[in-house]
Amino acid sequence: MTVPQDSPLRTSDFSFDLPRTLIAQEPAPVREDSRILVFHRKSGLVEHARFRDIRAFLGPASLLVLNDTKVIPARLIGKKKATGGKVEVFLLRALNDREWECLLRPSARVREGEVVIFERSRMVARVGKRASSSTRSIGFEGAEDVAAEVDSIGHMPLPPYIKRTPDASRFTQIDRERYQTVYAARPGAVAAPTAGLHFSRDLLAKLREDGIETVSITLNVGLGTFQPVKEEYVADHRIHSEYFEISESSAERINRARRDGMKIVVVGTTTARALETVADDRGDVQSRSGWTELFICPPYRFKVVDSLLTNFHLPRSSLLMLVAALVSRERILDLYALAVREGYRFYSYGDAMLLLDEK
Repeated sequence: MTVPQDSPLRTSDFSFDLPRTLIAQEPAPVREDSRILVFHRKSGLVEHARFRDIRAFLGPASLLVLNDTKVIPARLIGKKKATGGKVEVFLLRALNDREWECLLRPSARVREGEVVIFERSRMVARVGKRASSSTRSIGFEGAEDVAAEVDSIGHMPLPPYIKRTPDASRFTQIDRERYQTVYAARPGAVAAPTAGLHFSRDLLAKLREDGIETVSITLNVGLGTFQPVKEEYVADHRIHSEYFEISESSAERINRARRDGMKIVVVGTTTARALETVADDRGDVQSRSGWTELFICPPYRFKVVDSLLTNFHLPRSSLLMLVAALVSRERILDLYALAVREGYRFYSYGDAMLLLDEK
């Protein structure tokens, strides 16, 4: 059903049917072997290809804007020192070198001041006060370099729709490597910027040979990015804040490319949110760092983004709403229905979609 323009959009307007068999549980054997659905925004043409063929759709006058955030192994499995009861610590963001905001499971059974110990580590965590209605603060003790210790004992924070049984040890190293972009450089994310997972180092080198440039910004993807919108009306949703940094050199390169009429291809909704946060009314990107709570949904006039590379997202999610704001709700749901019919793989380890605006 099409919602009249003067009616507020409901979260249910962004629902779609997806067979569970199309939810990717592991990455394609080779990064660039994933599939890509290309939608030409002006003509309405749809093409199907392998991701390695993205070179043919971009052309030399293109600038790829990447999110170089690095996923930390944010899931720590421990037990209460006093009783031996199992505790999962899910790190969300660093408050300082030794203190983090986190989720605890089971939260109700872990008291303030309790100590959590971890296997294969002398580091312990002391539970602090509530940081919000659902999160706690914890302080780490017993390790000189907390970040290095977390990297050693932590598990990759896969989304809940990727199922791993306790005996699925063969995926441990696979997930460590593949739930991370090859250009990840700045630790801080607890979820991957999944549109970038399809690029291999070899493909990026070939793109450079084609004259296609890249530039990086940083947005530390948080847990809330992938959570479904639960409010009845879209406008009532509030997105979790995420930290971003856009350097002066990156801002200058993007602005120069726009002035020169180059095709700006934004890789991922996280990159899009960061750029739209700092762009002025003319579309010029400002060099800035800070926290963004920008929630992009229809109707929205993009200031920077015209071409977007993205994965296929969850129903009722803020990411789906952002993509719909670029091409319309009706069009994106039509494209998703086509992707289902064509057997595309969905979500983080799934295939890609390129929404292309030809200059």
